[in-house]
Amino acid sequence: MKLDKLFICQAFFLYRNRKSEMKMEQTQLPNWLKKRAEVTPNRIALIVRDESYTFGQLYAYSLEYSRKFNQFGIRKGNKVGLLLSNRFEMVVAIHAIMNIGGELILFNTRLSSNELSWQFQDSELDFLLSEEKYGDMIQEMNSAKVIFVENVPSLLENDEFVAVEEFTLNQIATIMYTSGTSGFPKAVEQSYGNHWYSAVGSMLNLGLQENDRWLCTMPLFHISGLSIILRGVIYGMTVILHEQFQEERVNRDIVKYEVTIVSVVTTMLNRLLEQMKEKEYPSSLRCMLLGGGPAPLPLLEKCREKGIPVYQTYGMTETASQIVTLSPEYSIEKLGSAGKALFSAQIMIHYDGREAKANEIGEILVKGPNVTKGYRNRKTETELAFENGWFKTGDMGYLDEEGFLYVVDRRSDLIISGGENIYPAEIEAILMKHEAVFEAGVTGCADDKWGEVPVAFAVLQNNVLEKDELINFCKKYLASYKVPRDIYFVEELPRNSANKLLRRDLKKLIRKD
Repeated sequence: MKLDKLFICQAFFLYRNRKSEMKMEQTQLPNWLKKRAEVTPNRIALIVRDESYTFGQLYAYSLEYSRKFNQFGIRKGNKVGLLLSNRFEMVVAIHAIMNIGGELILFNTRLSSNELSWQFQDSELDFLLSEEKYGDMIQEMNSAKVIFVENVPSLLENDEFVAVEEFTLNQIATIMYTSGTSGFPKAVEQSYGNHWYSAVGSMLNLGLQENDRWLCTMPLFHISGLSIILRGVIYGMTVILHEQFQEERVNRDIVKYEVTIVSVVTTMLNRLLEQMKEKEYPSSLRCMLLGGGPAPLPLLEKCREKGIPVYQTYGMTETASQIVTLSPEYSIEKLGSAGKALFSAQIMIHYDGREAKANEIGEILVKGPNVTKGYRNRKTETELAFENGWFKTGDMGYLDEEGFLYVVDRRSDLIISGGENIYPAEIEAILMKHEAVFEAGVTGCADDKWGEVPVAFAVLQNNVLEKDELINFCKKYLASYKVPRDIYFVEELPRNSANKLLRRDLKKLIRKD
């Protein structure tokens, strides 16, 4: 009898908790751009090619596109792909499809025709929005209907169209494919709730000021770029959009538009500093948000010396952008740390089947409402990616005694040499300490004796440097097994569309002569 009562009590609590979860999943928010256009219609929303658009204008453009897309046949629930560059029409298209209630699937414009063809099929597209310059890349599109944004103004309007009034938090808003470090890339599902909590968590960490202006040079098909566009609407903040990263133009616009926040990765920051030379940034720049992997300590120290407010951050496609960010008050004291989890998120380090101790390196696990529920049509991969509700990032790092995260490297980039773990980022940081080295990349190469040994690739400044000199330099700072077995001087390092270093492609740079 007691067991029956216990079972009934447990069942009741499980039911109540599940009912609470269902209510949360059904939570709705007003259509973001529609609401923003009602609240601050005359505030500048977007600046593209020195042309300014208010939130009221942006919403009007998005409604015009929604009507025309609707006339073309796009309906609520349709899977709509975007193969577009950073341009005004892409921002409008994003909001237009959200007005309709379709699912947005964002494709990397740098992919080959074969890679795109596979993703088009995998995502089961209903429609594809693109531009004419990508026409040759999408010739093999069979099932989806293609709309070129250059032709949108010529489409007829459907005056019967009514925009979606509310977004449901558990509704899938966007889908992005992972970079595919092994096997085929996976389609990451991002809900409206994921984007909303990412924006709110970032704001609670970085703060929000009335004069904030965020400069976006990241591709909008990447989560770092898309998140800026969505935050601009949610915050009521101006976004300055660049088609691509050009250091001279970025430095110019930081001053011209009194930019307060810029998102960069290490190579972009390096190039900005090189172009700036002895000049200083204006006091209006309050945050250089640095993501995309571990940053070399020498670079961070250089920024500190120049008074550049660099805040490291950590995130990924599966976390709808940043999930850990270093708060401003710790930017000096915790130099090199990615910070602590955003307000609604949690992090844990997992090592050998248990929670790691302070300063013990293990896999970074994350949890929170901005974390994806999984991969589209990839049940096995989704199950493997989670453990007791925690998402396994595949990245290595540690928490110090105060709970600050230090990202060490990607687990897939780890070099195991003679049983010793070697993290490429550590060697790269030492290489970049040398005044002649502009940037560096390290990977592991097969070795008969040790299994793997580290091999380095360096892009030099204008200086002339001998390989032996750089190897001897490394010996001053690194254990013997970490010193690169060989160093190749190259003109550039392989990077993806977000300017992240692709260590898996470094071996292709090895010369056979």
